[in-house]
Amino acid sequence: MTGAAAPARLSLNQETVRQWSVPELVAGCADAGVGTVGLWRDPVRRFGVRETAKLVADAGLRVSSLCRGGFFTAADPAGRAAAVEDNRRAVEEAAALGSDTLVLVSGGLAPGERDLFEARRRIVGVLGELVPWAAEHGVRLGIEPLHPMFAADRCVVSTLGQALEIAEQFPAHQVGVVADSYHLWWDERLAAELRRAGEAGRIVSVQVADWVTPLPEGVLLGRGQLGDGCVDLRAFREMADAAGYRGPVEVEIFAPALWARDGREVLREVIDRYREHVE
Repeated sequence: MTGAAAPARLSLNQETVRQWSVPELVAGCADAGVGTVGLWRDPVRRFGVRETAKLVADAGLRVSSLCRGGFFTAADPAGRAAAVEDNRRAVEEAAALGSDTLVLVSGGLAPGERDLFEARRRIVGVLGELVPWAAEHGVRLGIEPLHPMFAADRCVVSTLGQALEIAEQFPAHQVGVVADSYHLWWDERLAAELRRAGEAGRIVSVQVADWVTPLPEGVLLGRGQLGDGCVDLRAFREMADAAGYRGPVEVEIFAPALWARDGREVLREVIDRYREHVE
């Protein structure tokens, strides 16, 4: 795959081409002129953290973020301790990969729980233990709000405002927020909350995917290719830019239809769609 270099800010999130191994991801991005990748812990650990770091560095690529840490909302002491330990390892992995950003999906309600506010309070408590460790390793934590449909089982943080309320309890250079178009496009407060985050220097990552209807069965894997849905992706990116964000824009699409295709074909399409709908 050769030709004109990909847009400079485009970062390919590993999940968009889940069918690729780590070496295939690195080679494909290097060949296409995509200089930045967002990585996921499971495939990286299968290949080897050190091995991945060397492969990425040797190809001249940068790692925009590592996904994911989080799941902080266990109500029992053992669950909390396990979350702290797993996130300490995630911080170490991000640092080893040369990424300064660990994306956090905060976790859903504990079994039988109905109190969203109490679950969010527990997130703050675990972050209080994790932040010094992350700072020691030069890694910034990014709280990612997920669409409200995920509040029960995956993430009790549903809006950028809620993410900021948690992040603002810690220094801005240690804890920020992640803005993902798939999760936030519907929020009438989005522009104002992005400005709030930008003024405080708390936007650590911007991700894009489209929202398609009708929603597929299993909405977690129902993100749309750029331009296939109803999100004004360019306006989303422009709002982040207006708030002061100048970093990579990760294309993160969970879609079995993309995973069933040739990875190089998918990447070519991502680059073309990014130019058309985001840049």
